[in-house]
Amino acid sequence: MKPTIKDRVLGGLWGAVIGDALGVPVEFRSRALVQSNPVTDLREFGTYNQPKGTWSDDSSLMLCTVDSLVRHQFDTADMGDRFVQWMEGKLWTPWGKVFDIGGATSTALCRIRQGEPAEQAGGVHETSNGNGSLMRILPIALRFANESPARLLECSHRSSAITHRHPRSQLACGFYCLLVARLLKGDAPAAAHAATVRAATEFYHQPPFTSELPQFEKVFSLKLATLPELEISSSGYVVDTLTAAVWCLLTSQDYRETVLKAVNLGGDTDTTSIVAGGLAGVHRGLADVPDNWRNEMARAGDLATLIEQFVAICA
Repeated sequence: MKPTIKDRVLGGLWGAVIGDALGVPVEFRSRALVQSNPVTDLREFGTYNQPKGTWSDDSSLMLCTVDSLVRHQFDTADMGDRFVQWMEGKLWTPWGKVFDIGGATSTALCRIRQGEPAEQAGGVHETSNGNGSLMRILPIALRFANESPARLLECSHRSSAITHRHPRSQLACGFYCLLVARLLKGDAPAAAHAATVRAATEFYHQPPFTSELPQFEKVFSLKLATLPELEISSSGYVVDTLTAAVWCLLTSQDYRETVLKAVNLGGDTDTTSIVAGGLAGVHRGLADVPDNWRNEMARAGDLATLIEQFVAICA
């Protein structure tokens, strides 16, 4: 039986948070080092010396987005305010304090705190294309998947701009949202990817995105799934993260394989895995996300409550 929309939304959000938590203990370690002792389960300590089931800034900002969407149809000012509250340790941290934040995100949130409008806060320099908006964009995709592609992309771009305003980051978020929307409708990964490539190619052949398209050659290729792991980068660069996450989805048979493959690429492990985990969770549904992993998440009860509230407005 195919998952329902509700099952897919639940699977996507839980799958993303768990993917993040799987990657936290080995973040920034090289591929060779991670693969010398591959991640097969949730771990404790590691890079940030955190307990098992700890999620990072990736999930925190994603959950702030969920929280905002539960209370407002779409309000970037409210999202930005919630992001600032998180940075101050007041909202959606796993243990009451922030232990990691990206440079571009920190700069943007400080601008918001000083009065800059949220959609003008994100950096626009080419060097401001880390994966800090892609890692939190899943709720936008889930909430607006049934809207027109133009509306879905508008919301993804505006949400990205809060911390990452460069067209490259916006394009990456838009591509991801289009892909999630296809998976939510029940498309198999290869078909969803092909449909997304067609839609994104048509939409993004216009300024200011046209000049960015060459950067996305791999993820726009219908031969992505045939590439060997050696050709898949897993850095904090937004294009690398998007490409790696989609490759993990296309080359895996289930949720568990997808997220563990993502983590064991090394590098920016938590973000590659939150992005891949969201895709796999939407595709496979909640039933494919291990119960024991859900139960071991920090603040599992709070997560369940918020996610159920969000499902109610999506499904």
